[in-house]
Amino acid sequence: MNPDDYCQQKAASSGSSFYYSFLFLPIERRRAITALYAFCREVDDVVDECNDPQIAATKLAWWRMEVARLYEGKAGHPVTQALQGVLPSFNLPQEQLLEIIDGMEMDLTQTRYLDFKGLSLYCYRVASVVGLLAAEIFGYEDRKTQKYAHDLGMAFQLTNIIRDVGEDARRGRIYLPIDELQQFDVKAADILNARYSDNFRRLMEFQIERAERYYEQAFAQLPAGDRRAQRPGLVMAAIYRALLEEIHRDGCQVLTQRTSLTPLRKLWLAVKTWVKEG
Repeated sequence: MNPDDYCQQKAASSGSSFYYSFLFLPIERRRAITALYAFCREVDDVVDECNDPQIAATKLAWWRMEVARLYEGKAGHPVTQALQGVLPSFNLPQEQLLEIIDGMEMDLTQTRYLDFKGLSLYCYRVASVVGLLAAEIFGYEDRKTQKYAHDLGMAFQLTNIIRDVGEDARRGRIYLPIDELQQFDVKAADILNARYSDNFRRLMEFQIERAERYYEQAFAQLPAGDRRAQRPGLVMAAIYRALLEEIHRDGCQVLTQRTSLTPLRKLWLAVKTWVKEG
């Protein structure tokens, strides 16, 4: 299996909505974004699948060295070999790939966030940085598109956090800021033990409203001249906003279920958005 095939398999097998957002890209851009996504999956899997934090930290340290080798032209892993093949065509700064690893490392040492400011740093590292790299791959003329990419990444990560509250709690993690739990009188124990309440529903509605504000803020900052090039992000946004609507419609039952859209609905939203923005 060659590096590109490895990345393609990694992307397709994940079932992620991201896969649908770059189905219609020209082959070179699709190769690049698929390799970037596969890199994100690899380093994220280190944290999610490794029960020993020390072993996970060692693996992430290996990935840091592998990123260094990538920029020296000596990539050894199929994912970094695929990235090495697209580096001449796209501006993918080494420090941004390392920042993604920084975000993953936060999961090894931090399971709570005091406030949204602290959570924002995490979201920036694991999602906004990915958005900035993706914007480079998709192409843009106006630097304002970087602000759009930053805020869209924030919106995506906030959506992930909302969707995964119960799943994260079963791993002992709560990404909802402590001061907001206090504001809505929701105890951490209620989340860890999957206890629903009206206060919890109101807390989640507050989270959904903030995510929606980030989507709107991102769209407002996307220059008209770059809208066509940035269609993959708009496809992803359509899928993720539909997911948020489903969560809200279900009464924010995120402690005991993981809301998702069917592959057919994701594909329909992708085609609809791609044609609309074309």
